[in-house]
Amino acid sequence: MRRLLALTVAVAALAAGAGCSAERAGLDRAAPAGSTGPGATTGTGGGSPAPAGGNAPAVCAAAQQATGTAVHTYVAELGMMLGAVGANDSATAEAARKRAEAALTGWRAALRQQATRATDPQLRTLLTDLASEVAVLGTDVDAIDEEELDRLQNRLDQLC
Repeated sequence: MRRLLALTVAVAALAAGAGCSAERAGLDRAAPAGSTGPGATTGTGGGSPAPAGGNAPAVCAAAQQATGTAVHTYVAELGMMLGAVGANDSATAEAARKRAEAALTGWRAALRQQATRATDPQLRTLLTDLASEVAVLGTDVDAIDEEELDRLQNRLDQLC
């Protein structure tokens, strides 16, 4: 049960980061050229990568919306599944497992769809990587690589 709590915190951070990155993207694009304020980036290679270009705002928003919805459903269903397993209710556990897997399937499909829409090559690659990572997620809580998800989310935050 502690593993579910840790996963819930990690996935909630992932979803929260997705929402915040859209706000940061607006700040980054609002920084005037030559600015040294919070939205400024340097051309020296010492800072964070520049935000993705092209249709990135729309693609990022759609990917972040899909992430938020899927993560909420996934975590809720995993909790229900684990509770049902603890209560020896195999029918409820199986139904929750199927709903959790359906949330993952929808999330992966949404990320792939946004990857095909993305005109920025870095964003396209990142969304494809995220979709691949989501594809290996399942309902085995011990097998979820929270660090990899966090690393990919950090990259998405930088681009979006």
